[in-house]
Amino acid sequence: MQTKTSDRLAFLDREIAALKEQSRFIEPAVLESPQDAVAVINGKKVVNLTSNNYLCLANHPKVKAAAIKAVEKYGVGTAAVRTIIGTMDIHVELEKRFAEFKQTEASLLLQSGFTTNVAVCQSLMDSDRDLLISDELNHASIIDGARLAKAPRKICPHKDMKALRAILESPEAKNARRRLFVTDGVFSMDGDIAPLPEITELCEKYGAVLMVDDAHASGVLGRQGRGTVDHFGLQGRVDIQIGTLSKAFAAVGGYAASTKQLRDYMCSTARPFLFSSSHPPSVAATCLAGLDVLYSEPHLLENLWNNTKFFKEELKKAGFDTGLSETPIVPVMIGDTAKAKALSARLFEYGVFALAIGYPTVPRGKERLRAIVTAGHTVGDLENAVAAFKKAGRELGIIRA
Repeated sequence: MQTKTSDRLAFLDREIAALKEQSRFIEPAVLESPQDAVAVINGKKVVNLTSNNYLCLANHPKVKAAAIKAVEKYGVGTAAVRTIIGTMDIHVELEKRFAEFKQTEASLLLQSGFTTNVAVCQSLMDSDRDLLISDELNHASIIDGARLAKAPRKICPHKDMKALRAILESPEAKNARRRLFVTDGVFSMDGDIAPLPEITELCEKYGAVLMVDDAHASGVLGRQGRGTVDHFGLQGRVDIQIGTLSKAFAAVGGYAASTKQLRDYMCSTARPFLFSSSHPPSVAATCLAGLDVLYSEPHLLENLWNNTKFFKEELKKAGFDTGLSETPIVPVMIGDTAKAKALSARLFEYGVFALAIGYPTVPRGKERLRAIVTAGHTVGDLENAVAAFKKAGRELGIIRA
């Protein structure tokens, strides 16, 4: 007698029950409006403190107009991978513009920030004679990229320059064919910034290739949002800069900005590039328009940082711990999964959406709410959010009454 699909997958009921017991089961909230500073989420109008839409490009009229124009000119998609007939002139133009933005020789577009990190790690670290070194708090895409690479890997304690030096001086590193150190520019859970000047000096001294994932720094740090390399004045000294199109640029995709040699090499070796269809032309057009907005509307970046300063200061005055954040990513440290979830739920009741982050995304005891400030929040939005944090925090015993 044949078994039904539902019977063969019945084990998933036990797995889901286990996830719920561990407070790891996720039910995504549903956005029912544009991704704005105030949005309709799960049927309720709330102050949105969870989006990566740093510069409010997701609903910017110039960006939307560019997308519509691209669809009218090119259609909705390419229906092909880049290496067959999926490379349009608009893709080539965007790669040139991102290279200029990051002040590198060239850049290569890939389907997501996740696949970009995987592609670079996998393509460069293709031998067991190589060594990949990764900061312990790097994004999951870097972790998976390291796992898929053929090279042995070393995990460096977070931002620990003594430990990095020791790894680079180890026999394993000295005997490696290639050495690659990978770090986030801005760490997505804590909002702190990598000590890039010290890292750069060590990589130069020991001949290690340096790769920086600037997903949360592009459009946020540096002149005109050029990222951590520009923020620290390290142009020409960082080998590979990774950017995403899904954060400040509010689209989808990723890119690696580096030398022409790296671009040419990855075009022939990077599996995500070779075996995934290219971006819809509307995506490329929105990112080109987004770059134009970055250059022509500097007030957006100014608003972002003014809002960040105000929000952090008000939370700290109220007694909340915002950790080590140096950016618009504002962790509100709770240290308990149940309390973090309770605070998130109570805030939603009071008109604020801020998501709880628990284990295994962050270590046990480091559970938190992660709030993200954008250029589109008004002072009134942030004042309302802080008032809700105070009220909910006192009710739950997180801050003093």
